[in-house]
Amino acid sequence: MPVQAPQWTDFLSCPICTQTFDETIRKPISLGCGHTVCKMCLNKLHRKACPFDQTTINTDIELLPVNSALLQLVGAQVPEQQPITLCSGVEDTKHYEEAKKCVEELALYLKPLSMGLNSTTQSVLSRPMQRKLVTLVHCQLVEEEGRIRAMRAARSLGERTVTELILQHQNPQQLSSNLWAAVRARGCQFLGPAMQEEALKLVLLALEDGSALSRKVLVLFVVQRLEPRFPQASKTSIGHVVQLLYRASCFKVTKRDEDSSLMQLKEEFRTYEALRREHDSQIVQIAMEAGLRIAPDQWSSLLYGDQSHKSHMQSIIDKLQTPASFAQSVQELTIALQRTGDPANLNRLRPHLELLANIDPSPDAPPPTWEQLENGLVAVRTVVHGLVDYIQNHSKKGADQQQHSKYKTYMCRDMKQRGGCPRGASCTFAHSQEELEKGTR
Repeated sequence: MPVQAPQWTDFLSCPICTQTFDETIRKPISLGCGHTVCKMCLNKLHRKACPFDQTTINTDIELLPVNSALLQLVGAQVPEQQPITLCSGVEDTKHYEEAKKCVEELALYLKPLSMGLNSTTQSVLSRPMQRKLVTLVHCQLVEEEGRIRAMRAARSLGERTVTELILQHQNPQQLSSNLWAAVRARGCQFLGPAMQEEALKLVLLALEDGSALSRKVLVLFVVQRLEPRFPQASKTSIGHVVQLLYRASCFKVTKRDEDSSLMQLKEEFRTYEALRREHDSQIVQIAMEAGLRIAPDQWSSLLYGDQSHKSHMQSIIDKLQTPASFAQSVQELTIALQRTGDPANLNRLRPHLELLANIDPSPDAPPPTWEQLENGLVAVRTVVHGLVDYIQNHSKKGADQQQHSKYKTYMCRDMKQRGGCPRGASCTFAHSQEELEKGTR
């Protein structure tokens, strides 16, 4: 029976015996499927299959090299050179060693995370970057499946790096006004977290039983019930909310001769959760079309006025990503750099980003050659180093965090008064008691 996989942050201990990895008995061995187990537990398995996803282990466990990237994070002695019998030829072994070195170097960015929650050292990388890096660190490069996974993980890290660089070049204060301007330009409107939620619930109340109403009647129904709580509700503003749902293809429209069309909610959108998700997806889509990159915590603040919808927004962003999104983001970053004059010379990362964007992310992609593996991991190491260098030495946001003597030492006024902050993670004020305590240490 499969064992439940551990949390992504528990990457320094064996998920079966929960003991920290070491260089003697509990050596970390990564499997082709992307899970890592200590050697002692691997040798005790009743059947030769991963305990988490039941993938058969076809390679002799003795031939699988120890995960040196994880060993260095637990402060253990990393073996100088491990004999690799699964690489055929000197050239392949060279490519493998270089690729492994890239992973080991990148893994060092997880050091603050490996020091536990009480550590005062914060990782320069964001949580999404750390999470994607953990996935890469768990890849077994001598296994074909592990190499395919490593290429996908490298691509994913590269794509996230572009997003973070675009976010660094955006003014968070202007972000919300640019977003709502883009929404209005499409004849739609967002009325604020509380009012929008109420309006959507009223649309649902009118149409959840399968009724078909004209747009005029639907708008009037919502306005009349909304006015007692929100006197500013108007036929125009609610008409724009309905237009947003129309753009999201939530309605089945029946045309009538010499009469206005009837709108009926499609069956799959007759619950608040489903309707709200489609509504949020449409706003994210509009933002992407307008070249805006907004982090999940900022989305949560903008659309819900809180910080508890980050994963909901992240899943929407992920779903809207296509293989072409990466190349498009590289293009957007290039435009952003042209606007600023690119003082940090980030344009040097472009060939590496383009190489990563060309990696096929589909599960049935052919396995990479050893040379392609090395090139992919050298590219991802270069772009992640580039991002870190930019944050530490050129980014105004990074400088703010290091020089701002009052950084996170006061509660954010927006968060206190409205329950949400449009600046999200880039806000220099604290958004929780925990952040406040960290900032005043």
